Amino acid sequence: MSAESVGQGLGPRPGPGSGSESEPLCPEHGQALRWFCCSERRPVCAACAELGGRCQGHRIRPAQERAEELRNKIVDQCERLQLQSASITKYVTEVLPGKNQGVVSTASAVRELVIQRLGLVRSLCETEEQRLLERVHGEEERAHQSILTQRVHWAEALQKLDAIRTSLVDMLTHVDDLQLIQKEQEIFERTEEAEGILDPQESKKLNFNEKCARSPLLTQLWATAVFGSLSGTEDVRIDEKTVSPFLQLSDDRRTLTFNAKKSKSRADGPERFDHWPNALATTSFLAGMHVWMVNVQNSCAYKVGVALGQLPRKGSGSDSRLGHNTFSWVFSRYDQEFCFSHNGQHEPLGLLRCPAQLGVLLDLQAQELLFYEPASGMVLHTHRACFPGPLFPVFAVADQTISVVH
Repeated sequence: MSAESVGQGLGPRPGPGSGSESEPLCPEHGQALRWFCCSERRPVCAACAELGGRCQGHRIRPAQERAEELRNKIVDQCERLQLQSASITKYVTEVLPGKNQGVVSTASAVRELVIQRLGLVRSLCETEEQRLLERVHGEEERAHQSILTQRVHWAEALQKLDAIRTSLVDMLTHVDDLQLIQKEQEIFERTEEAEGILDPQESKKLNFNEKCARSPLLTQLWATAVFGSLSGTEDVRIDEKTVSPFLQLSDDRRTLTFNAKKSKSRADGPERFDHWPNALATTSFLAGMHVWMVNVQNSCAYKVGVALGQLPRKGSGSDSRLGHNTFSWVFSRYDQEFCFSHNGQHEPLGLLRCPAQLGVLLDLQAQELLFYEPASGMVLHTHRACFPGPLFPVFAVADQTISVVH
């Protein structure tokens, strides 16, 4: 509605102070605020909307119409609030109790599942423990019995030898020449009998066979427990003095990056590998159990394992190539082929997928080296050997990068 129509519809303007005493008045014109300015969003009087007024040209509506519109909006909003309140009330009274009961039921079911599964694991562990202890006991009894049999055998042998010796000494001291000649056959028989008693020989049957306690299940559970806790993870750092000129070492000394072009900036030294892309860690291990992790997901050609400090560093021969000599034991990957290598013997490993991380577990008490994939919880390979000296974590990479995880 225009300002002119507002003026025509109202007729003559009442003067200041006119109108109902109960109605609020315009502070500027003293007239009743019966109109609404849509532009300024406030009530105005007819004078404000007329020519020369502050709301001239604005869209003007009757205040009563605007108030009715607001009343309708309030009614609509109240209805929506009522529906919302009803919905919330229903949710609180009907849905939440059900949810609460569902939580209780589900938690109880999951709790029972955890208890059941761990109970099965515990039962399996107890059964495996009993089986292995029985095998250990049986092997111990067998070894004791073998030793006892040997004692009896050699006791009898000693008695025979003593009897033969006594007989021969008696002939030597109490028999005259003629009688001695007559006893030549007896002497020959006694001597032959003595020669038939062989000297004791080392026998594996007299030793306890530790293989009796080997169990793939126990190895799997043990490795999972060790790598699951990671409480003893070593802070393995790579020794810069050993790094091949084909490798770049990161500032934190945990990442090796292969470079096909031989670096000339790295000074040569007696500890540095000069041909194969190898590197040793700074720390060696002589006793106890040690665990470290290597990120290998970016490389298709690498070796990870342990090596003796005597590992040769120079030349292109097998004596300095990891896994091709008696000084190193490594897990290796080349493209899609995996193997464990030591002293030129390569044992293929049928892995179904390429590990992103490789866990290394060295148990020097048990003389055992184990490679593990944390993502699947699988033991990839276990090697048992009598390691002759302190072992260094060792690395080689011929593609991209590998990193020690800490």
